[in-house]
Amino acid sequence: MNAVTPRDVRARKGGTPLVAVTAYTTPLARRADPHADVLLVGDSVGMVLYGQATTLDVSLDTMIAHGGAVVRGGKRACVVVDLPFGAYQESPQQAFRSAARVLAETGCQAVKLEGGREMLETVRFLTQRGIPVLGHVGLRPQAVHAQGGHRTQGRDADEAAAIAADARAVADAGAFALVVEGVVRSLADDITHAVAVPTIGIGASPACDGQILVSDDVVGLSPAPPPFAQAFGDAGREIEDALAGYADAVRTGAFPAARHVTESGGDT
Repeated sequence: MNAVTPRDVRARKGGTPLVAVTAYTTPLARRADPHADVLLVGDSVGMVLYGQATTLDVSLDTMIAHGGAVVRGGKRACVVVDLPFGAYQESPQQAFRSAARVLAETGCQAVKLEGGREMLETVRFLTQRGIPVLGHVGLRPQAVHAQGGHRTQGRDADEAAAIAADARAVADAGAFALVVEGVVRSLADDITHAVAVPTIGIGASPACDGQILVSDDVVGLSPAPPPFAQAFGDAGREIEDALAGYADAVRTGAFPAARHVTESGGDT
């Protein structure tokens, strides 16, 4: 069992900011685990790794495959796996079946689902049956069409009030923390002060109890990162340089060298 639990995350309300990052593979999880409190296996995997236009095509089987990979790479951070579109919206019972599969087949510690007041019954149903839930309000990628695209949420008073009510409902229903995505800063501040559980912001506010970014944005692999992200390295350039060096070595005959091959009768 990883060192950081959903209970630990919840207890960080108002304390040292939580560090969360997405992870989709074992090698990335191993690199991120010592530095992160939460590793989120996001359904953003569809866009980041598979080149899909939205998260809507991602299946439960895909999330389980990547969730298991991340769990195998992590030892410290709390691993949370997204429930993908269509795997939980129908009913609390459907959500429980999907979440139970995710926990059992990946070994993760919690699931994340999007939605507000319409998900209140589902969040309560899951948490009462021992499944920790990370909520997600504001800009919801699975509702990209209903919300009119990837636009900032909460710009007018009615929309802001609705999102704030969603956040309170999900927190009161038992979520151990809330992702607050793509909302105006004042709304993120209000939500953070209003709910008793930590808020984890993305494109929201520095006043949130933590922050989350997509790992490819953090390391500089994204070709077109969103304006709220920051690259803290240039892994893309390093990968290109390494591959260029390999190609040059092959073409000039410098690779493979004698140490890279096995002579007749030698050990394999």
